[in-house]
Amino acid sequence: MRAKKSYGQHFLNSEPIAERIADSLLLTDQYNEVLEIGPGQGMLTKYLLEKDYHLKVVEADKDMVAYLQQHYPQLSKDIISANFLSLNLKDYFKGSFAVIGNYPYNISSQILIKMIEYREQIPEMVGMFQKEVAERVVAGPGSKTYGVIGILVQVFFEPTYLFTVKRTHFSPPPKVQSAIIRLVRRETPLIEDELWSTFKQVVKITFGQRRKMLRNTLKSFLEADDLQNPRFQARPEQLSVVEFVELAKKIYTKS
Repeated sequence: MRAKKSYGQHFLNSEPIAERIADSLLLTDQYNEVLEIGPGQGMLTKYLLEKDYHLKVVEADKDMVAYLQQHYPQLSKDIISANFLSLNLKDYFKGSFAVIGNYPYNISSQILIKMIEYREQIPEMVGMFQKEVAERVVAGPGSKTYGVIGILVQVFFEPTYLFTVKRTHFSPPPKVQSAIIRLVRRETPLIEDELWSTFKQVVKITFGQRRKMLRNTLKSFLEADDLQNPRFQARPEQLSVVEFVELAKKIYTKS
């Protein structure tokens, strides 16, 4: 089975790495089901099948679905042949479940956004990302990698960078390094649901012009008197996630 560029496929070929990823789900007392995204040839799948939880997999490539059905017949009823991004996950999971996978790099950020959408059902997530994306997700203020995706994730989940995976552990080797991260849902989100839309808008607008001071990027949202506050002389990468929440709250109350 050859990897297909159209699906962003790079098959993990290291048994120790696959086993280490499978062992990275730690909150298994909080759910009975796990969803693996993009199992491919099942390198990670076989270690997940050894666990006590009920495993489901979602695979968009029909050739890989056929491969999984042949090599993992015990999984045949739990293979979802579809694009993960198009799924209504409530059709497949009624309660809590974890998400894991060697994610296709071309849709990895979209996978994170969908995870946020279903955050009430997902206590934790473990996954392999392009190293640059993984660093963005875990980055804090003041870092060059701090930005939109990290802030949107961190308002609901606490991220941990677990380990780096060398290019040689894949067939074919990707052009970039990879990394495993773990996301654990916060007991209490940093933001109320009604602020979420405003929060996303503020984060995306300010980082869309990240070299500009907040005073300039937010002038259409706040009054001139508000913008005189010294905090608006800062650039977006200087604000913490909590400060962005406070900013969104201020804008929301004025709208």
